[in-house]
Amino acid sequence: MVQSQTRYESQELTELLRIMSDPTRLLMAYFLQSKTYCVCEFVEMFEMTQPAISQHIRKLKRMDLITETRKGQWRYFTINDQSPYYSLVQQILNTINPEDTKVKSILLKEKPMEC
Repeated sequence: MVQSQTRYESQELTELLRIMSDPTRLLMAYFLQSKTYCVCEFVEMFEMTQPAISQHIRKLKRMDLITETRKGQWRYFTINDQSPYYSLVQQILNTINPEDTKVKSILLKEKPMEC
């Protein structure tokens, strides 16, 4: 069976790879593929300011890589499995070793939050 392969315009692929090449955004997407997170959780996990985390979120949203759900004043994010880039992003994220020391150190900072 021949698997069909999605083709992308060079400009859009360049932009996607630029967005995904940032270590913080790459790991955010990695975590968002298995769970929904609030900005405040990422602030704690990545030890970054809320504006910095929001900028990373904005870039991931601009490429349609994540979706946003609002609950009251809070916003929650998850990977967008309807994105035209979903298959390619999944291939990239699946190459991350879950035993990576950076992945593990960030997950150790994860705390249940009631945003």
